[in-house]
Amino acid sequence: MVRRVFEDRLTELHETLMAMGLLVEEAIYKSVKSLVDKNVELALEVVLDDKQINEYEIEIETKCFELIALQQPVGTDLRRIATMLKVATDLERMADHAVSIAKATIRLKNETYVKPLIDIPKMAELVKEIVRESLDAYIALDREAAIEVSKKDDQIDKYFSMIFLELVEIMQQDKERIHQAIHFLLVAQHLERIGDYVTNVCEWIVYLKTGQLVDLNK
Repeated sequence: MVRRVFEDRLTELHETLMAMGLLVEEAIYKSVKSLVDKNVELALEVVLDDKQINEYEIEIETKCFELIALQQPVGTDLRRIATMLKVATDLERMADHAVSIAKATIRLKNETYVKPLIDIPKMAELVKEIVRESLDAYIALDREAAIEVSKKDDQIDKYFSMIFLELVEIMQQDKERIHQAIHFLLVAQHLERIGDYVTNVCEWIVYLKTGQLVDLNK
Protein backbone atom coordinates (compact mmCIF):
# COMPACT_ATOMS: atom_id res chain seq x y z
CA MET A 1 0.00 0.00 0.00
CA VAL A 2 2.79 2.42 0.93
CA ARG A 3 4.60 1.58 -2.32
CA ARG A 4 1.45 2.23 -4.34
CA VAL A 5 0.96 5.65 -2.74
CA PHE A 6 4.60 6.48 -3.50
CA GLU A 7 4.23 5.48 -7.15
CA ASP A 8 0.95 7.40 -7.50
CA ARG A 9 2.57 10.56 -6.16
CA LEU A 10 5.53 10.15 -8.48
CA THR A 11 3.12 9.78 -11.41
CA GLU A 12 1.33 12.98 -10.42
CA LEU A 13 4.66 14.79 -10.18
CA HIS A 14 5.69 13.41 -13.54
CA GLU A 15 2.48 14.75 -15.12
CA THR A 16 3.05 18.16 -13.55
CA LEU A 17 6.60 18.22 -14.92
CA MET A 18 5.33 17.43 -18.42
CA ALA A 19 2.74 20.20 -18.18
CA MET A 20 5.51 22.57 -17.12
CA GLY A 21 7.66 21.45 -20.04
CA LEU A 22 4.85 22.11 -22.51
CA LEU A 23 4.45 25.65 -21.19
CA VAL A 24 8.19 26.23 -21.52
CA GLU A 25 8.11 25.05 -25.14
CA GLU A 26 5.26 27.44 -25.84
CA ALA A 27 7.09 30.28 -24.10
CA ILE A 28 10.14 29.82 -26.31
CA TYR A 29 8.02 29.71 -29.45
CA LYS A 30 5.88 32.70 -28.49
CA SER A 31 8.79 34.83 -27.35
CA VAL A 32 10.65 34.54 -30.65
CA LYS A 33 7.48 34.82 -32.74
CA SER A 34 6.60 37.99 -30.84
CA LEU A 35 10.05 39.38 -31.71
CA VAL A 36 9.81 38.49 -35.40
CA ASP A 37 6.23 39.79 -35.74
CA LYS A 38 6.73 42.73 -33.35
CA ASN A 39 3.72 41.40 -31.46
CA VAL A 40 3.73 43.03 -28.03
CA GLU A 41 0.53 41.27 -26.92
CA LEU A 42 2.14 37.88 -27.54
CA ALA A 43 5.25 39.01 -25.66
CA LEU A 44 3.12 40.01 -22.69
CA GLU A 45 1.50 36.55 -22.75
CA VAL A 46 4.95 35.02 -22.27
CA VAL A 47 5.64 37.30 -19.31
CA LEU A 48 2.29 36.50 -17.69
CA ASP A 49 2.50 32.74 -18.34
CA ASP A 50 5.84 32.63 -16.52
CA LYS A 51 3.93 32.88 -13.24
CA GLN A 52 2.33 29.47 -13.90
CA ILE A 53 5.72 27.96 -14.77
CA ASN A 54 7.16 29.28 -11.51
CA GLU A 55 4.20 27.85 -9.61
CA TYR A 56 4.76 24.46 -11.23
CA GLU A 57 8.40 24.51 -10.11
CA ILE A 58 7.41 25.35 -6.53
CA GLU A 59 4.76 22.62 -6.53
CA ILE A 60 7.21 20.01 -7.81
CA GLU A 61 9.89 21.07 -5.36
CA THR A 62 7.52 21.03 -2.39
CA LYS A 63 6.05 17.62 -3.23
CA CYS A 64 9.46 16.10 -3.93
CA PHE A 65 10.75 17.17 -0.52
CA GLU A 66 7.58 15.83 1.09
CA LEU A 67 8.19 12.45 -0.58
CA ILE A 68 11.79 12.41 0.64
CA ALA A 69 10.73 13.26 4.19
CA LEU A 70 7.80 10.83 4.38
CA GLN A 71 9.04 7.90 2.28
CA GLN A 72 12.81 8.18 2.82
CA PRO A 73 13.55 6.76 -0.66
CA VAL A 74 16.93 5.28 -1.54
CA GLY A 75 18.67 4.06 -4.69
CA THR A 76 16.68 4.38 -7.91
CA ASP A 77 13.69 5.98 -6.16
CA LEU A 78 15.85 8.75 -4.75
CA ARG A 79 17.43 9.29 -8.18
CA ARG A 80 13.98 9.65 -9.71
CA ILE A 81 13.06 12.39 -7.25
CA ALA A 82 16.43 14.14 -7.55
CA THR A 83 16.18 14.11 -11.34
CA MET A 84 12.68 15.55 -11.25
CA LEU A 85 13.88 18.38 -9.01
CA LYS A 86 16.80 19.18 -11.29
CA VAL A 87 14.76 19.02 -14.51
CA ALA A 88 12.12 21.32 -13.03
CA THR A 89 14.82 23.84 -12.10
CA ASP A 90 16.33 23.73 -15.59
CA LEU A 91 12.89 24.19 -17.19
CA GLU A 92 12.20 27.21 -15.00
CA ARG A 93 15.49 28.77 -16.06
CA MET A 94 14.67 28.14 -19.73
CA ALA A 95 11.40 29.98 -19.20
CA ASP A 96 13.25 32.92 -17.65
CA HIS A 97 15.28 33.25 -20.84
CA ALA A 98 12.09 33.15 -22.92
CA VAL A 99 10.73 36.00 -20.78
CA SER A 100 13.89 38.00 -21.45
CA ILE A 101 13.37 37.51 -25.20
CA ALA A 102 9.77 38.66 -24.86
CA LYS A 103 10.93 41.77 -23.02
CA ALA A 104 13.26 42.52 -25.95
CA THR A 105 10.17 42.58 -28.17
CA ILE A 106 8.60 45.17 -25.89
CA ARG A 107 11.74 47.32 -25.85
CA LEU A 108 12.07 47.25 -29.66
CA LYS A 109 8.37 47.69 -30.47
CA ASN A 110 8.78 51.14 -32.01
CA GLU A 111 11.96 50.41 -33.97
CA THR A 112 12.36 49.40 -37.61
CA TYR A 113 14.58 46.35 -37.66
CA VAL A 114 17.92 46.78 -39.37
CA LYS A 115 17.26 43.54 -41.28
CA PRO A 116 14.69 40.74 -41.41
CA LEU A 117 15.18 38.18 -38.67
CA ILE A 118 16.16 34.90 -40.31
CA ASP A 119 18.79 33.05 -38.31
CA ILE A 120 17.31 33.82 -34.87
CA PRO A 121 14.00 32.08 -35.73
CA LYS A 122 15.94 29.11 -37.17
CA MET A 123 18.00 28.91 -34.00
CA ALA A 124 14.85 29.16 -31.89
CA GLU A 125 13.17 26.35 -33.84
CA LEU A 126 16.11 24.06 -33.14
CA VAL A 127 16.09 25.07 -29.47
CA LYS A 128 12.38 24.30 -29.17
CA GLU A 129 12.97 20.99 -30.94
CA ILE A 130 15.63 19.82 -28.50
CA VAL A 131 13.54 20.91 -25.52
CA ARG A 132 10.79 18.59 -26.79
CA GLU A 133 13.23 15.78 -27.59
CA SER A 134 14.86 16.00 -24.16
CA LEU A 135 11.45 15.67 -22.49
CA ASP A 136 10.61 12.72 -24.75
CA ALA A 137 13.90 11.09 -23.70
CA TYR A 138 13.01 11.75 -20.06
CA ILE A 139 9.59 10.13 -20.46
CA ALA A 140 11.14 7.09 -22.16
CA LEU A 141 14.15 6.99 -19.80
CA ASP A 142 16.19 6.76 -23.00
CA ARG A 143 19.86 7.35 -22.21
CA GLU A 144 20.99 7.04 -25.83
CA ALA A 145 18.37 9.50 -27.05
CA ALA A 146 19.40 11.98 -24.36
CA ILE A 147 23.03 11.79 -25.50
CA GLU A 148 22.01 12.36 -29.12
CA VAL A 149 19.88 15.36 -28.16
CA SER A 150 22.78 16.91 -26.26
CA LYS A 151 24.93 16.74 -29.39
CA LYS A 152 22.56 19.14 -31.17
CA ASP A 153 23.69 21.88 -28.82
CA ASP A 154 26.77 22.19 -31.05
CA GLN A 155 24.53 23.38 -33.88
CA ILE A 156 22.94 25.93 -31.58
CA ASP A 157 26.40 27.21 -30.67
CA LYS A 158 27.19 27.53 -34.40
CA TYR A 159 24.05 29.59 -34.91
CA PHE A 160 25.10 31.85 -32.05
CA SER A 161 28.57 32.37 -33.51
CA MET A 162 27.12 33.17 -36.93
CA ILE A 163 24.61 35.65 -35.50
CA PHE A 164 27.30 37.21 -33.31
CA LEU A 165 29.61 37.86 -36.26
CA GLU A 166 26.81 39.31 -38.37
CA LEU A 167 25.66 41.66 -35.62
CA VAL A 168 29.20 42.82 -34.88
CA GLU A 169 29.56 43.72 -38.56
CA ILE A 170 26.29 45.66 -38.46
CA MET A 171 27.45 47.57 -35.38
CA GLN A 172 30.73 48.45 -37.07
CA GLN A 173 28.98 49.72 -40.17
CA ASP A 174 26.15 51.65 -38.53
CA LYS A 175 26.68 53.00 -35.02
CA GLU A 176 23.03 54.08 -34.83
CA ARG A 177 22.06 50.41 -34.90
CA ILE A 178 24.30 49.36 -32.01
CA HIS A 179 21.47 49.50 -29.45
CA GLN A 180 19.21 47.28 -31.57
CA ALA A 181 22.00 44.89 -32.51
CA ILE A 182 22.88 44.40 -28.84
CA HIS A 183 19.27 43.40 -28.12
CA PHE A 184 19.35 40.84 -30.94
CA LEU A 185 22.68 39.54 -29.69
CA LEU A 186 21.22 39.10 -26.21
CA VAL A 187 18.26 37.23 -27.72
CA ALA A 188 20.65 34.82 -29.43
CA GLN A 189 22.52 34.45 -26.15
CA HIS A 190 19.29 33.61 -24.33
CA LEU A 191 18.57 30.88 -26.89
CA GLU A 192 22.12 29.57 -26.53
CA ARG A 193 21.67 29.37 -22.75
CA ILE A 194 18.41 27.44 -23.17
CA GLY A 195 20.39 24.94 -25.24
CA ASP A 196 22.83 24.58 -22.35
CA TYR A 197 19.97 23.85 -19.95
CA VAL A 198 18.66 21.20 -22.34
CA THR A 199 22.08 19.56 -22.13
CA ASN A 200 21.73 19.65 -18.33
CA VAL A 201 18.40 17.82 -18.63
CA CYS A 202 20.07 15.19 -20.82
CA GLU A 203 22.79 14.72 -18.22
CA TRP A 204 20.16 14.13 -15.56
CA ILE A 205 18.45 11.54 -17.75
CA VAL A 206 21.75 9.67 -18.01
CA TYR A 207 22.14 9.95 -14.23
CA LEU A 208 18.63 8.62 -13.67
CA LYS A 209 19.30 5.64 -15.90
CA THR A 210 22.86 4.81 -14.80
CA GLY A 211 23.47 6.54 -11.47
CA GLN A 212 26.50 8.27 -13.04
CA LEU A 213 26.98 12.02 -13.44
CA VAL A 214 28.40 12.78 -16.89
CA ASP A 215 29.46 15.96 -18.68
CA LEU A 216 27.75 16.16 -22.09
CA ASN A 217 29.11 19.65 -22.79
CA LYS A 218 32.45 18.26 -23.94
